[in-house]
Amino acid sequence: MSPVRTASGAGPLHPPIDPYEQGMLDVGDGNLVHWEVCGNPRGKPALVVHGGPGSGCTPYARRFFDPERYRTVLFDQRNCGRSTPHAADPAADMRHNTTAHLIADMERLREHLGIERWLLYGGSWGSTLILAYAEAHPERVSEIVISSVTTTRRSEIEWLYGGAGAVFPAEWHRFRNGAGLPVDDSRTGWSGPAADRSAVVRETLRAYARLVESPDQAVRERATADWVTWEDAVLSQEPNGSPTPYAERPPTAQQALVRICAHYFSHGAWLDEGALLRDAGRLAGIPGVLVHGRYDLGGPLGTAWELARAWPDARLIVVQDAGHKGSDTQRDEVRAALDAFAG
Repeated sequence: MSPVRTASGAGPLHPPIDPYEQGMLDVGDGNLVHWEVCGNPRGKPALVVHGGPGSGCTPYARRFFDPERYRTVLFDQRNCGRSTPHAADPAADMRHNTTAHLIADMERLREHLGIERWLLYGGSWGSTLILAYAEAHPERVSEIVISSVTTTRRSEIEWLYGGAGAVFPAEWHRFRNGAGLPVDDSRTGWSGPAADRSAVVRETLRAYARLVESPDQAVRERATADWVTWEDAVLSQEPNGSPTPYAERPPTAQQALVRICAHYFSHGAWLDEGALLRDAGRLAGIPGVLVHGRYDLGGPLGTAWELARAWPDARLIVVQDAGHKGSDTQRDEVRAALDAFAG
């Protein structure tokens, strides 16, 4: 691990750019994954891996890459964004949406585009998927840049959907009530036994996963609203960005996000606990830059620190003015890392 340093900043993003190629990739099980490519067709291949899970990619992500030097690929993971079927449709079958399916989709897309190796960039849930893919296919990855590191360990899930209730107790009680579950302070108090806290969070997530699969549209919408209200509460003390980034999304985007998140997190993302940190040695030889906000309450800095210690070629940059929503400084550090890797 290279020494940790604080962020210094490196200038604005690149100008907006439109894709020069896009399509829908048939990945099986009735799923079509939307993809697009922008920048220089002869440039360095790079893949943007969005967060959520279920957020979808955005035009903003294109601007981190020098369009003269990168061939940038973006895709919407299964059942969100422009991929079909969309998770906002209750008829969409979620059984074929797991971490293993997403890794296979990324490989299929790489082969479809004729790319030998590519740089991976993403954050939050995207960092988990990047690490899972890179550990499965290290020979296909040239470099990695991650903003807001997560590995989706159950301990991280339990913090985000339970432990953070120590900071926002009233908001967490509302989140628990939204799942239709009683709030028993002897079990849910965050000074109580860890086993009880874990059980309470698992119970809560499974309840939401059932609610967003309900045939009753009103039930699904209410559960979605309660979930995004909690997500916004966890980020509410950060100094940058909108105070309600989840609630401001279009209704169908909210519904897809919550349904996919509840599906993944109630199953521990189908990852063995701690597997991505345990197997970080597989990333040896892949240069990486990890950019993480000091005040990220949704995904505390400890995970990024652990990953940097376990990954021999990673450099951790701690951004002093950022949380999970980032900051101008965090944005500039990501762009600087990508510019450096462009050659």
